[in-house]
Amino acid sequence: MRRHLISCVWMLGLLVAGSAYAAEGNRHHLQCDYDSEYDVQVQPDGIAFTRSEGHPAKVFMHDGQLRVDGHPVAVSADDAVRLRAYEQQVRELVPAMTDIARDGVDIGYAALSTVVATLSDNSDDRARMLQTLHDRRDEAMHEVDRTLGQGLWAAGDDSQLFGEDLGKTVAILVGGIAGDAVSDALSGDSSRVAALEARANALDVTLDKAVQEPAEKLDQRAEALCPRLSALDQLQQQFRFRLSDGGRLQLLSLDMDSSNKAGQYAQR
Repeated sequence: MRRHLISCVWMLGLLVAGSAYAAEGNRHHLQCDYDSEYDVQVQPDGIAFTRSEGHPAKVFMHDGQLRVDGHPVAVSADDAVRLRAYEQQVRELVPAMTDIARDGVDIGYAALSTVVATLSDNSDDRARMLQTLHDRRDEAMHEVDRTLGQGLWAAGDDSQLFGEDLGKTVAILVGGIAGDAVSDALSGDSSRVAALEARANALDVTLDKAVQEPAEKLDQRAEALCPRLSALDQLQQQFRFRLSDGGRLQLLSLDMDSSNKAGQYAQR
């Protein structure tokens, strides 16, 4: 009995934690090599880039015109064209990111709800956990709508709703569902443990069909944004104007965590 209990609890933990992948996988950097130190605010009259540390702290562009830290920057006709293209591409990128983030929330929390509905043996606990998931999903959607949905792409935005809070939610679910398994084992009714193990095995197939396919499609949509970030990087590398200190305007940068990425950037 003890062996069955341990294997069942282990399986449940893997299933619940694994089903959180889709909600966890779409963050600010979109798993691309690019990142930004700036908060980006898409506004009707232009796009504002702001950061709390570093120079420049504020950049604003609209219709080929540029202001840096409140001062206008003279640009050539070619750079004006590039600035217009940069602005337009950011305007198109943020809504696409919003759609992906919303769908990621839906897929992730739908997966967790499927786990709870299938594996929880106690109707009261099941209802409580499903309500918790419903509330957390609504909070996550509200966060997406409050930020990306309002045209705000926050630098380093690893929201708690997609990180720590989701982890806590998963831990609660694992504890609750595993508690059912423990109760079944302690009851001495081996048929109840066997039934729970059977549901856990069946759930693996259910998640593959109901979650894996949309999650993979979501990954593909997120990956499709990476070339668009690369296009923005190429545009900024083509800017011919210089800042007051003689440096380039660098709104987007490659992630320099690995030497390979650093070498790739150095070759530009």
